[in-house]
Amino acid sequence: MSEQTTTQGSAAEGAREAATGAADPYAREAQTFPKLTDEQLKRITAYGTVEDTPAGTMLFQRGQRGVDFFVILSGSVQIIDGDVDGGDNIITTHGSSQFTGELDLFNQRKILVDGKTGEDSCLLRLTRDQFRRMSSTEQDIGEIIMRAFILRRTAFIIHQEAGVTIIGNPNGRDVVRMQRFLTRNGYPVSVMEPSAAETKHYMSECNIEPADVALVRAPDGEVWKNPTTAELADNLGLTEDIDSEHVFDLAVVGAGPAGLSACVYGASENLDTIVIEAEAPGGQAGTSSKIENYLGFPTGISGQALAGRAWIQGQKFGAQFAIARGATEIGQNGNIFDLTTEGGIGVKARAVILACGATYRRLNLENYEKFEGQGIHYAATALEAQFCSGTEVAVIGGGNSAGQAAVFLSGFASHVHVLVRGNGLADTMSDYLVQRIDQSSRITLHSHTEITALDGGRMLEQVTWKNSKTGESEIKEMGNVFVMIGAVPNTGWLGDCVELDERGFVLSGPKARKDADTPFDTSVSGVYAVGDVRSGSVKRVASGVGEGSVCISSVHQYLAALREREDMMPPDAQM
Repeated sequence: MSEQTTTQGSAAEGAREAATGAADPYAREAQTFPKLTDEQLKRITAYGTVEDTPAGTMLFQRGQRGVDFFVILSGSVQIIDGDVDGGDNIITTHGSSQFTGELDLFNQRKILVDGKTGEDSCLLRLTRDQFRRMSSTEQDIGEIIMRAFILRRTAFIIHQEAGVTIIGNPNGRDVVRMQRFLTRNGYPVSVMEPSAAETKHYMSECNIEPADVALVRAPDGEVWKNPTTAELADNLGLTEDIDSEHVFDLAVVGAGPAGLSACVYGASENLDTIVIEAEAPGGQAGTSSKIENYLGFPTGISGQALAGRAWIQGQKFGAQFAIARGATEIGQNGNIFDLTTEGGIGVKARAVILACGATYRRLNLENYEKFEGQGIHYAATALEAQFCSGTEVAVIGGGNSAGQAAVFLSGFASHVHVLVRGNGLADTMSDYLVQRIDQSSRITLHSHTEITALDGGRMLEQVTWKNSKTGESEIKEMGNVFVMIGAVPNTGWLGDCVELDERGFVLSGPKARKDADTPFDTSVSGVYAVGDVRSGSVKRVASGVGEGSVCISSVHQYLAALREREDMMPPDAQM
């Protein structure tokens, strides 16, 4: 979405549209609800079972996992978004030659809607295995279905259908936390203030006090009081059911660009793959408002959109995702690696790719933790931008992420102040971003400058910064600061499993092991490191994507050698 469109629309509308990067899919009826041709119907029928189904038959219900795919040969199927009052909101009615489903047909998440026949109907039913085989073999039909599924989920998000409602202060730490988590995971969500008339009535009916917010209300009327991110993911079924005894070929830890690339290439090359991710696909790159120097996207693409596409690709090829389940421990039992995730869920794999990335460094300031999520942000997406409309904001950092944030936020804020400790941006930021910042009347660069104080009540209200050359300080009434400096590797959970450098990044290649075959080999055979977490890597999206894809060939070689060794071992010695 262009900056001009963002400025003209309301911040909330901008947030929804920017999150999806698309116009209203319901206006693209032929693609969102396509009709298969007679020839396509004939081909697809060979994969499933034809059933005569009476009117009012419930085919699937919200909250179920692994539901079947239906093609309507005659009759109709209603897609229903239930409401808290027990009513049925019919989102759409599929007719003859149309089909049911959306993105959750590619995974084992809980589905979002009900589906029932609107009249006596003749349906073609495909189980999940039959659906995967059909969509992979009949590529033209698979492409139509994939496009429709993406558009249907996008429509749910834009129109806030089939999702949940968060009740609370839109600027509140936990409201923002939950909204960010759901948005980045492609889950429909709306936010309502406790003072809204509809919310007051609902809270009174349910005997909920304003002090209980933030609340999450599901369409079935169930309410959760300020759930943790993991609890929210579990309640909504965002994490797929993982068999702790199943041994995967490959476990990828982290779903940033490098991890998603490894996932897509591994799964597409028939590796049984699982991705373990603490929050949402995309990593740091997923929080970027627009990446303009990524190959193949001349008009740029948001980090979330790029990550979302890769995430769908991985699911298409059969990869599983453990979302909101960060890895906490890794060990080895013979030829099997045992990973433990938050919540105690175990994952077994024959090979592991570490793609757990890095996080921004925090500032050493009084009140800093108090204002995290209450004015201090580590991402500059449409969600955060809606809090900045008509106000001055500060961006801390001189890298590309900071530059992208400053340019994006200038379309919302009255003015953006970029603070760097160095002499300028030329040595740390891509030239196209430097030029945009220099030429913008709504962005000011403050060199040799650091924040020295943060003040406010419940929310951040005032920022003080100081020029280290002149010694002059400046106080600004400001409620939003975006911190994008440094990189702290997410390796604390690794213990002594693999060797790290002095800064905590994973050593790889000859520095890690003399007999290393590739730059991605760690000190432990069968464990690889790619992307930002790897010591000496280039911290760029394209570089991470390249490393993740190239590493898969090493995994294949390792697994082939492992199978060969196991074939030579007596059965009772194999793991």
